[in-house]
Amino acid sequence: MRIKKGDRVQVLQGKDRGHQGAVMRVLPKTNKVIVDGVNRVKRHTRSTRATMQAGIIDKEMPMPVSSVAVICSQCGPTRVGYRYDDLGQKIRVCRKCGGDL
Repeated sequence: MRIKKGDRVQVLQGKDRGHQGAVMRVLPKTNKVIVDGVNRVKRHTRSTRATMQAGIIDKEMPMPVSSVAVICSQCGPTRVGYRYDDLGQKIRVCRKCGGDL
């Protein structure tokens, strides 16, 4: 996966198209990400021993990685590429401007 936890992303598809947020969690097995403040749903919860608070809570749900794009500081939403530096370390770069992400 080219998107990592903490990346600033923009939603490309769905009901929250155009919204931006930080990636809170990456789920590589299902190819999904959870973005802060995006794809929120209402969850009706019952009082249990673990959670004494019952009622309706807002919860962020996973969304496909293909529906989000990393935001470059210079050129906006972009795809991610890779290059190797002099020491042989892999660095993520912006596909539009070539700058480091």
